[in-house]
Amino acid sequence: MSTTTETNPATNLERLAAVDPVFAQMVGATAGHARAIPELTDREKTFLCVVADVCQASLGFAFEAHVRTGLAHGVSTADIRALLRFVSYDCGYHAATAGFERLAEFEAGNGIPRPEVEPLSDDLLTTGPGAAPSPLPEAVRTQLSELDDHFLEHFDLQSRMRSGHGPDTLTERERGFASLSVDVHYQTLDETFHAHIGRAVRGGASRDDVRAVLRFNAQFGVTRAWHGWKALNAYFAGLDPTD
Repeated sequence: MSTTTETNPATNLERLAAVDPVFAQMVGATAGHARAIPELTDREKTFLCVVADVCQASLGFAFEAHVRTGLAHGVSTADIRALLRFVSYDCGYHAATAGFERLAEFEAGNGIPRPEVEPLSDDLLTTGPGAAPSPLPEAVRTQLSELDDHFLEHFDLQSRMRSGHGPDTLTERERGFASLSVDVHYQTLDETFHAHIGRAVRGGASRDDVRAVLRFNAQFGVTRAWHGWKALNAYFAGLDPTD
């Protein structure tokens, strides 16, 4: 269970206290500590919470609390839908589908109109001749081609679909934070983790901002965060020491 309690915190903690009062105390203390991290915006914290919910299949009370907190800080369900589309090929379509189902239930139960969205163009949905150019960096495509041609084609397709829709509501910094968080949850802490750190930095994040993402993610599992810290510190140590 995650620890967001900003929206009507008494009600949220009371619901937890009905299950176990000591656990509710633990949640409240952890929420305050994580939410006090200054380098991240409330919008970014909402996105990190939702990513954790989807990656860890925590789509009950915690997910609802995170969405409500996001709404209180100006994060719309359309923004959360864009986030789910964006992380879908990192966390898996099956996991993202569950997130969409739960979000649609939340919208219906709270009288929130389902956002209208333009469909993707045909050239983003195809492979081979007629497909839009791949937005993947050539160095990444080279690595993937050395693994398997079909896997490269799959990656190209996913990247085209993500570049053409949805992420336009997310900044590059937010996309980097979301992607590197998926890596921490799934412990994919090599090439993809490094690439996603680079995306966040290209989006204007400092090294301290990236570290703040790991600090915030500690509430979703300290053992995963521990391994994330080892990988992050080793990666930064291998770079130019300047921020």
